[in-house]
Amino acid sequence: MDPCPFVRLTVGNLALKVPVASKPARSVVHPSWSPCFCKIKLNNFPLQTAVVPYIPSENHFPDNQPPSIAATFHLSKADIDKLAAKSIFSAKLSLKIAVYTGRSGATCGVNSGRLLGRVLVPLDLTGTDSRACVFHNGWISVGKEGNKNSSAQFHLNVKAEPDRRFVFQFDGEPECSPQVFQIRGNIRQPVFTCKFSFRNTGDRNQRSS
Repeated sequence: MDPCPFVRLTVGNLALKVPVASKPARSVVHPSWSPCFCKIKLNNFPLQTAVVPYIPSENHFPDNQPPSIAATFHLSKADIDKLAAKSIFSAKLSLKIAVYTGRSGATCGVNSGRLLGRVLVPLDLTGTDSRACVFHNGWISVGKEGNKNSSAQFHLNVKAEPDRRFVFQFDGEPECSPQVFQIRGNIRQPVFTCKFSFRNTGDRNQRSS
């Protein structure tokens, strides 16, 4: 039986550039003096947090930089179908990223990070179970300023690629020496049987207690 179609959605190569104001406000903490981080959200999947390196505004993101993965979402065919169905009846599917300056976490119940801006990356996962697709690779403006020269710049790479897997399932409790099935969608194909045994009577008694 063929492996199950899975898709791996990755977010990586993060970086942040923030122009230094000629007369910076005393209350503003520049990212070069404090760590930055972002929160990455894809619909109902668990929120992921990643550190965002700071790059001086006069520098460019190096082309020969080795890929660095900040967040990964593993999507089954059922997940992709569910996301596609939601996008039909609501807004187009997007990856949502909130960029913060300051340290990640909370102090006395108050978030210590200061929101710098939000980024939306539109996603179209159609066909990604058979071919790789890059949704964004480069800089994007964040913050309230619309002028690219005066607003913060956030670098990221968002791509999806096939991640086919074989899925197996026990037909019963492992200690009952069950049959093992290979799963693909609604199809269950028996593959082999397995037999587990306890090394001694003490292990059996401990298991049953």
